[in-house]
Amino acid sequence: MHPGADLAVEAVLAPVRGRPALPGGGRLLCIEGPAGSGKTTLATGIVEAADVVTELLHMDDMYDGWGGLGDELGDELAHRLHDQVTGPFASGVPGFRRRYDWDRGEFAELHVVPPVDLLVIEGVGSGHRLLAGHRTTLAWVSAPDDLRVERGLARDRALYGRSDEPWDEATQRAHWQSFLADEARHFAENNLPAAADVLVDGTRARV
Repeated sequence: MHPGADLAVEAVLAPVRGRPALPGGGRLLCIEGPAGSGKTTLATGIVEAADVVTELLHMDDMYDGWGGLGDELGDELAHRLHDQVTGPFASGVPGFRRRYDWDRGEFAELHVVPPVDLLVIEGVGSGHRLLAGHRTTLAWVSAPDDLRVERGLARDRALYGRSDEPWDEATQRAHWQSFLADEARHFAENNLPAAADVLVDGTRARV
């Protein structure tokens, strides 16, 4: 693990541990930031380092496809997350979510979100203002645009390599450009990264 990763994990966990639990007894950490900035790596490190029962939720599993962050779908996503996941979690009762199947282009099986000690939600959209009342800590991860896009394309290329669907980089880059426009709007509307409690350099916090 890169030496900066340990420091980033501790920098994020410190305010999580130091703040009061939600009424239901757990704490909610949201890891927000541009696509490809290193949020998943940071979240994985936090889950490994946390000394409590932890659940990790990826926003990629909750988008309604590539347009899942745009305008009406983005608002629907925030309300769905609030009503089905963070609201129940804040009250100490199980929540639920449906996993989006990217191959089939539709939502698939139901997953229960248990009332654990620490719920970590990572991904663009987790910093939505609608969730602020349920969050214990909001972390912001950043990295240069060119690095983020190349990381994302490399990840997508690897996923396509495990399926029968051919890799079309031009189409994938078009998806990315559309998503980047949607995330920029989301960041502006939710006062990000200014609303974050912790800022993390995603170029160093890498495994």
